[in-house]
Amino acid sequence: MLDTQVHWLPVEQIAPNPHQPRREFAPGPLAELAESIRRHGIIQPLSVRRRDDGWELIAGERRLRAAKLAGLQTVPCLEMQVDEQDSAILALIENIQRRDLHYLEEATAIAAYLRQSGSTQEEAAALLGRSPSALANKLRLLRLSPDCCRLLTEHDLTERHARALLRLEDEEERLNALHHIIRHHLNVAQTEQYIDKRLAQLQTTPPSGRRVFLLKDVRLFLNSLDRGLRLVREAGIGAESRREDTEDAILLTIRIPKNRRVG
Repeated sequence: MLDTQVHWLPVEQIAPNPHQPRREFAPGPLAELAESIRRHGIIQPLSVRRRDDGWELIAGERRLRAAKLAGLQTVPCLEMQVDEQDSAILALIENIQRRDLHYLEEATAIAAYLRQSGSTQEEAAALLGRSPSALANKLRLLRLSPDCCRLLTEHDLTERHARALLRLEDEEERLNALHHIIRHHLNVAQTEQYIDKRLAQLQTTPPSGRRVFLLKDVRLFLNSLDRGLRLVREAGIGAESRREDTEDAILLTIRIPKNRRVG
């Protein structure tokens, strides 16, 4: 519920939103906003909620910081009757609507909201006005290591650069690719071509030890297949299998009758 009465609150009594998704505020744009506030004031009030020890910001962190920078003692605020969970989603929505929230900050904030609220990805997607697939793709970015995320942020690389890196499964390969992208100033298309080339190289020259893992995976598959066939036979279906090992392959022939065995 929103109280339409504007409250002028002391800036020092407004605690930041602990669920604020934005971690970095560029000093240049912040200084420009502070100068605008000095000249024209704050046009859009901040959103706050009442706490036992004062007030907590819901939305408007950038305006609050700029107001402090401009030397304002009080700022206009609208009180909202929301709980901590709603406060978190409102802060996230405001930042997404501004469209200048870094994609890694957005992914981190969405993941935090899912953990805190217990909501499903489908429910969160509906709240944020996203498709479930778009939200899932955003969350996949969190598979990148802190080192990769730091380099992506420091060098202002795009979300599509980050998505291309996800195609490499090995962390060392990702970091090597990322350093190559940075060193050669690759755009998105060049990055995707480079990843394609690197993946092709990895497939033709697998690292040492790779064959052992593949053999282990094949054995697991064959064991699972044998268990499945036993279950089929126990159900009264006369399934038959024949296995032939060659030098470079395992040939399997499985015969399952269409009609259940009688008897």
